[in-house]
Amino acid sequence: MGCFRVDVKFFNVAERGRSALVPQMLVDTGSEATWVPRKVLEQLGVRPEKKDRSFQMANGQVITRTVGYALLEVAPDFKTVDEVVFGEEGDLAILGARSLEGLNVRVDPERNQLVAAGPILAAGNVEIEQKRSN
Repeated sequence: MGCFRVDVKFFNVAERGRSALVPQMLVDTGSEATWVPRKVLEQLGVRPEKKDRSFQMANGQVITRTVGYALLEVAPDFKTVDEVVFGEEGDLAILGARSLEGLNVRVDPERNQLVAAGPILAAGNVEIEQKRSN
C-alpha cells in the first residue's frame, strides 16, 4: 500500500468551538495511535490524561509520550473521539488505525484515499431474530 496524507480537523471535546486543522497527516494503518503536534493540542486546551505512556517505534525503540482525548474530523462525514498522542519535536503527525476505525473509514489503496467502510458490525437483537424464526 502506498503512503498518502489527509487533512484532519481536531476539536476540544468539551469546547467544540476550539478547533485546529492539521494539514497533510500521514495515514498509517501500522500505527495504533494518532499523533498530533503538542502545540496544536495545547492550543485547543486538550488536557493530558495519561502521562509516560510507552510506545514502541518501528525501529524497536521504546519512547514515552503523553496522551489526551480529542474529537477528529476528516471531511464533514467522518468524525470520532479518540485518544491522541502529544507529539514532540521530530514526531510525525500520524492518523492511526484506532482513529480510522472510529471514523468508520477504510483505506482505498488504488486511489490513495479514505472511503466509507460501510455498516458497522453489531450483535443481532435476539428478540427480533426469534420472532422472525417463528
